[in-house]
Amino acid sequence: MGDDDDDDDDDDDDDGEDGDDINDGDGPGEFVSIPADRAYKYEELLDRMYSLLHANNPELAGDRKRFLIKPPQVVREGSKRVVLVNFGDICKTLNRSMDHVYSFMLAEMGTTGSIDASSRMVIKGRYTPKMIEQLIRRYVGEYVSCSSCKSPATTLQKQNRLFFMECNNCGARRSVTPIKTGFVAISRGARKKNRA
Repeated sequence: MGDDDDDDDDDDDDDGEDGDDINDGDGPGEFVSIPADRAYKYEELLDRMYSLLHANNPELAGDRKRFLIKPPQVVREGSKRVVLVNFGDICKTLNRSMDHVYSFMLAEMGTTGSIDASSRMVIKGRYTPKMIEQLIRRYVGEYVSCSSCKSPATTLQKQNRLFFMECNNCGARRSVTPIKTGFVAISRGARKKNRA
């Protein structure tokens, strides 16, 4: 009785229904079946899935370029000012205008500053490189990276009174919050000048 059952499994005619075909397709995009009589380990199947994903859709495989910004080079100038030496390079890497980044940083720090001729940012007050790096990270999260695909390849456009950020990769578009300056005290002399 047991010999008859074994004879049924060893048919010589292969009609492709038993799952022994290794490759049914011609190219990398075709369906590839897995033999059913073999026990696979999870790691093998996972590696196979990632290799097929990478072969068919390389943009989904996780090989994105990392968005690297040079760390801010902060130098103290005197006792009450610091200079962000590579401010121009940071703005170029972010693909944003120096005025926009400058106004954001001054509004967040609540201080005054200026940009000198060699595109360095001079800030009034004592600030550590770590504090400035946190500000740049906050700026990147709010005004540079796409909210849908997290890509840094975006453009910032002003329409009417609003700024819109548009992603060059996925085409997503959203409005960004305007830069709000904090309370700025007006001196008595400036107040008299404004009244006149």
